[in-house]
Order: sequence, then structure tokens, then C-alpha cells
Amino acid sequence: MKHITEKLTLDFRSDEPLYLQIVRRVEQLIADGELNHGDQLPTVREVATELRINFNTVARAYHVLDEAHLISTQRGRGTYIWDKPGVETLALLRQKSLEEFTRNYLNQIIQLGYPAAEALKTLQRLIEKNEQAGMSENKEEK
Repeated sequence: MKHITEKLTLDFRSDEPLYLQIVRRVEQLIADGELNHGDQLPTVREVATELRINFNTVARAYHVLDEAHLISTQRGRGTYIWDKPGVETLALLRQKSLEEFTRNYLNQIIQLGYPAAEALKTLQRLIEKNEQAGMSENKEEK
């Protein structure tokens, strides 16, 4: 269970509340297949202790995840990933995760004083460069 806690990284400088960061990270781990149906999550106290945050923050995150039917807390047994999300739910989780990363990237760019248009051009250039590198790797494999 400790490895799951290690993947719950938080940005204490972010404007996003810590409990929502936990929710988004668990959603991402589910979408990426790193957490699967039946996997047990650490207790609220374990997560709070490991991340050095308030117990109530983690409890709130678990409550949000429970309401979304992504986890199930069974008194006396623990908290588990509920059911394997369907293809549509996984796609939605992945899209939300991508949007969150993009929003964070944009916020950081703006805080650093770069215009959004310049960031977009740079991102497009890097994507093209990455795709070209991928193409050359595919040619070498053949």
C-alpha cells in the first residue's frame, strides 16, 4: 500500500485544494491502470501521515471518490477500488486528467510571465519534434 501513497504527490503551492489534488491523482491512477478493481487503498490516517497533511483533508478526498463510485470503504475491512470503470468512464477520467495537467501547465506559464500564444507555439514545436523522433524510431525497428 505504501507505493500508492508515494504516487499521491501534492503541490502545496497550487491553488487547487489538497483534497482535490488527491482525488485527481487517484482518478489518474485508475485511468492509467495503476489502480485496479479490488486494489486496497491505504487508510485515511496512513495517507495523512505519509503526506503530512490533515486527516480531514484525506477523509474529504475519500468521500468525494466514494460519491463518484470509484472507491468503496467497508467498515473494518478497508477502502478498495470499487469496480473497474467502463471504457467511457476511463476515457472521461483520462480527459479530465489531461485537462488538469494542461491547466497546471498554463497557470505556471502565465505565472512565469510567458504569453499563452508563445507557450502554445513551443508546445506544438515540441510535439512535432517528438513525433518526428517517433517516426525515425519506427523506421529503425523495421
